Amino acid sequence: MLQWRKQDISPQEAAKPAAVKLTTDQSADVEFSAASDWYVRPLTILTAFGLFCGLMFNAASALWEAIDKPLSAMSITGNTQYIGKNVLGDKLIEQLKNSHQQVSFLSSDINEIRQLVTDEPWINSASIKRQWPPALEVEVQEQVPVAKWGQKGLLNHQGDIFWPQQQDQLSHLPLLNGPSTDTARVMEQYHTLSQFFKGTDSYMQGLSLQDRGAWTLLLDNEVQVLLGREQVIERLRRFLELYKGHLHAKANQIETVDVRYTNGVAVKWQAKVLEALKHEKNKEIERKL
Repeated sequence: MLQWRKQDISPQEAAKPAAVKLTTDQSADVEFSAASDWYVRPLTILTAFGLFCGLMFNAASALWEAIDKPLSAMSITGNTQYIGKNVLGDKLIEQLKNSHQQVSFLSSDINEIRQLVTDEPWINSASIKRQWPPALEVEVQEQVPVAKWGQKGLLNHQGDIFWPQQQDQLSHLPLLNGPSTDTARVMEQYHTLSQFFKGTDSYMQGLSLQDRGAWTLLLDNEVQVLLGREQVIERLRRFLELYKGHLHAKANQIETVDVRYTNGVAVKWQAKVLEALKHEKNKEIERKL
């Protein structure tokens, strides 16, 4: 009979884990399990994330459909003098309906609406705001006309040309003309020359800048004054002296006064005056015969 003999074992050796030797089949199972965990966990996370995104998309779509209702109103705000707010609102809604099947709260393009508003000649700028219940607030800034430009255009306070359809109520504005790139120059020259008419019985009705840089002044009695390109201020002063002294009494017979000469002026009489003078001359000739 063999007796078991207790051997001395140190505490350090007792604390060490016992080594386990795996067979070949067991090692393969462990490696396969580790490989499975490597892609199963990320795949599970991606699947859950996809489901979450899908739920959020469906919720957002439902919320969008709930909010994106057809517009119930469109309000026009801002100070307007030359265009009616109701007329502008009706015109804007009609244009939106022609470009879209349904004008809704969220689907409406704010930039497109702003462009439609500013396409109106009398509107200088516009800002668009969405309001609930489904409505749009359009705040407009109207053009401020300071002068007529040519036959059909107007100038605003910034020197920009715009082309409205109705101008009957603006007959009191000065008439300016010239190249479209020189609007600021023409406006500045008009303000400069008009100062010389203060305290007189006449005033400037208009000013034109020719392509070659020559200035033509128009008085309130339709008399045109040719100032030319050079020494404009000096020539205007000379004209005013002659006008006050001699020409003012016959202003209703004058068509043009040319002050581009150094020592004098040239006066062109109206056609009816020339015709009357011609008629009188013919009568005088007949009496002599």
